[in-house]
Amino acid sequence: MKNLLRSLFDLLDKLGQWIGFLGLRLLLGWEFLDSGLEKFHGENWFGDVADKFPWPFSLLPVDVSWQLAIWFEIVGGIALVIGLGTRFFATSLFILTVVAIAVAHWPAEWQTLRELAQGYVISDDGHGNFKLPLLFLVMLVPLILSGPGKLSLDAWLARRFFGKPRS
Repeated sequence: MKNLLRSLFDLLDKLGQWIGFLGLRLLLGWEFLDSGLEKFHGENWFGDVADKFPWPFSLLPVDVSWQLAIWFEIVGGIALVIGLGTRFFATSLFILTVVAIAVAHWPAEWQTLRELAQGYVISDDGHGNFKLPLLFLVMLVPLILSGPGKLSLDAWLARRFFGKPRS
């Protein structure tokens, strides 16, 4: 029984190296791409919240911030899906998401942790709505720390040009 379990876990470990991060990349890539396309086809509303941008992002003109958000979400989303430049784009999207939480998703006012917890929702009812972006942050961490997995362009390029496996 012990050997059977060890064999099963070894198989799962090998499968995990190939497809373990694929689900994270596909889900996050789609969500960021969708958000970027929505901004691309929409109106720039960053001027309405410019006073909430943290330093150093507050130094950028709102039109520049808008374009950076659009293109990091679109290009970063596609890059995550195919697993290209995964750590760079996951880190960039992590930073973008932290700024988004500060600017648009964090409750405007709260005095207690109970009041803050009211913002841990996916719909905005006046208490903030930081649940989904917080989930995105947690999902980006493994991609930043471990890379995209073996089923990615990053891993293929590492094998092709450096002759070594890389996740």
